Amino acid sequence: MFKRSLTAGAGITAAALLTFAGIQSSGAVAQESDSAPAITLENPDVTDEIVPATAPVFIEKEVAQPLPEQPADAVLELSSDDDAPRAASLRELVAATPTDGALSEELQCLAGAVYFESRGEPLDGQLAVAKVIINRAESGQFPESYCSVVHQRSQFSFVKNGRMPQPRTSSAAWTRAKAIARIAHRDLWDSEADDALYFHAKYVRPSWSRTKVARATIDSHIFYR
Repeated sequence: MFKRSLTAGAGITAAALLTFAGIQSSGAVAQESDSAPAITLENPDVTDEIVPATAPVFIEKEVAQPLPEQPADAVLELSSDDDAPRAASLRELVAATPTDGALSEELQCLAGAVYFESRGEPLDGQLAVAKVIINRAESGQFPESYCSVVHQRSQFSFVKNGRMPQPRTSSAAWTRAKAIARIAHRDLWDSEADDALYFHAKYVRPSWSRTKVARATIDSHIFYR
């Protein structure tokens, strides 16, 4: 900083003028001007200390630092609406989705259907099965909950006497099914099945399939609207 002294009938000394001129020419003084950035929330790099226009502001180092480049295979970032993970592939998203917490009854039914109907399918096929159940619950043509859809009579062969068997909860297949259920429920990944309401294995041809529109074939299942 520099001092400026005023005396009656005296001006600024030559030494002070030379010091001030030297500071200006060095670029170290930030003067307030029309081109200076406003101190707003949109300009977080601007100092938040409000100083008088006549006082020089000394900047010791650059305020704005370039952000490091993200690797091309970076997996996760936060979604815009909550803390839901996003990923470059469905496999990465499944791996990043938490599965430790207890499932609600509805998600338990959804995960169970994924597990028993498609645990041997690729992840896209498992997601498509989950989407069919969700689409049914939202369609107005079927029961209005995941559990009611899954337990509807004569719809899913793994349901016996209105009951779902117990999955092997220590298996990797069950962990994946839980992740798929959460991803499908929150609509975190697009499915080839899109708005499908029906599916069957490729080795059978049920009569109802003739009246439906095929949406996708994923591994051993065909999905219809």
